[in-house]
Amino acid sequence: MTAWLVATGIGVLFGSGVWLCLRARTFDVVLGLTLLTYGVNLFIFAMGRLVVHAEPILRPGAAPTLANYTDPLPQALVLTAIVISFAMTALLLVIALVARSETRSDHVDGEEPQGRGEGR
Repeated sequence: MTAWLVATGIGVLFGSGVWLCLRARTFDVVLGLTLLTYGVNLFIFAMGRLVVHAEPILRPGAAPTLANYTDPLPQALVLTAIVISFAMTALLLVIALVARSETRSDHVDGEEPQGRGEGR
């Protein structure tokens, strides 16, 4: 049940992220990339086996097998990915704000679509 719930969460994050990345507004694209990074982080974390009440650090008296411990490498990778995705999101927001001020539009292609009843 836990694996199915995690797989569903990863799928929802990836699906929502891709859908938002295909939108025309820059904020939607930034939000979509953020959701994609959350999906990747959850996927990397799930690759290290989902074990409840297992420690990543060896302790005296317990056999050093995967039955007693969880893999600490995916946890370290996710922590690193969180820092990188935070910096990437901040950079994308700055780029989006600069593009918005220069083009006077928040569309990805820089052009406003024809509105309702607006003629040129």
